[in-house]
Amino acid sequence: MYSALRTFLLLAIAILPAAAQRYNGHGYFYYGVDAPSNGNLAQMMSTGIGGEAFVWKGLAAGAELGYLFPRTEPGTGVGLFGVSGAWHFVNRDKPRKFVPFVTAGYTLGFREGTANLLHWGGGASYWFTRHVGLRTELRLYEYAGTYQQHFDTSVRFGIQFR
Repeated sequence: MYSALRTFLLLAIAILPAAAQRYNGHGYFYYGVDAPSNGNLAQMMSTGIGGEAFVWKGLAAGAELGYLFPRTEPGTGVGLFGVSGAWHFVNRDKPRKFVPFVTAGYTLGFREGTANLLHWGGGASYWFTRHVGLRTELRLYEYAGTYQQHFDTSVRFGIQFR
């Protein structure tokens, strides 16, 4: 056991300089105020966690798990699982503090049944330190296949880490 722990620590110390050289991805927690197509902003709320990994230049692939619920009845919400692509306007070798992005993808809504949704939007990250930042995002959802009825508009705020 001691040998395995020592090996793990030596490997972690060895790869830290390589990890610090390049920005390869990030994770985030978010809280959002949402509006269904026939409602007001903040009628619904959302919260969740996600992450993105860069695959080429500013192109990233990501996934997230969240919960969308009415402000007055939090126990009657729906789960959300999303996968998406994003373009971050960033130089990964020398990232700036302010990094705008656009995103689009697929979201599965689930509770007793399921709903297929498309999402798109954009936002920005502001990195306070090398590893912690603020993430803001505007995201629009539509039922997949209808392209006419907005399901939800979400304004999200979160903490981002790398």
